[in-house]
Amino acid sequence: MNVADAMTPREDVVTADLPGTRSDVLEYLQEQSFSSVPVVKPTDNGPEYRGLISRESLIEQPDEDQLVMLMEENVPTTTAETNLEDVARTMVEANARRVPVVDGEFEGIVTVTDIIHAIATGDQPTEGTVGTYASGDVNTTYEGTPLPVAERELSYANVPYAIALDDDGRMSGVLTEVDVLEVARIVEGEEETGDNFGDQDDDWSWEGIKAVGSRYLPTRDIELPAGPVREFMTDEVVTVSAEMSIQEAAQRMITNDIEQIPMVTGEDLVGVVCDVDLLEALYE
Repeated sequence: MNVADAMTPREDVVTADLPGTRSDVLEYLQEQSFSSVPVVKPTDNGPEYRGLISRESLIEQPDEDQLVMLMEENVPTTTAETNLEDVARTMVEANARRVPVVDGEFEGIVTVTDIIHAIATGDQPTEGTVGTYASGDVNTTYEGTPLPVAERELSYANVPYAIALDDDGRMSGVLTEVDVLEVARIVEGEEETGDNFGDQDDDWSWEGIKAVGSRYLPTRDIELPAGPVREFMTDEVVTVSAEMSIQEAAQRMITNDIEQIPMVTGEDLVGVVCDVDLLEALYE
């Protein structure tokens, strides 16, 4: 298969236009559970691709409102004629979940999910089993952890998920970045800067040293509910075994609209397989 066979064409892609602000993008990501939104600049010759706004950049830069400052510009692009094996390799090597399709102008986007769908349907044949591509390094959190703390754990671990554990250390759910973003809220406020003084030795000073009063600067922050992880996680966990085929694991991801699945032996958690891990089966 080529990218053209799997991608979402431009007319079906929701984009953010420059100039713009973060509010519409945050609302879109919350509603659609996507990881990022393409940013384009309308021109007489069609939309010109400029970058991506990711859900991570919105959370990590709460004080920034302008899209041009939030977008990631060094995201790799591809063309419609590129084969899926090559774009899958690009996604894995660049840690990119969405690759814009650009040939002079923005033509669409191909995502990890698009390729997983092609694997699930058998349109893109694969061999091997889940155990070959799963990781034994599992990011976990306690189900009683306050959500703001769990969000910091995801950020510091640089992964989009955490397996929640109960009081006995058993798996009780999965918390993802999508779960966090769904309940995130932007809070507006003000911050006092304190008294400011002019320097009497400055050439531009009109009145020597004088207090010019306290100043207030507008602030913006991301507010998360303080409830425990168990209130926001998915507790009906879909799992896989090490012997399961790549295609069947892809089918479970598509059917349940998830990006990672815990791997178990019996009832014991032994690893996790992410959708991007399955992409390696296309070119190894």
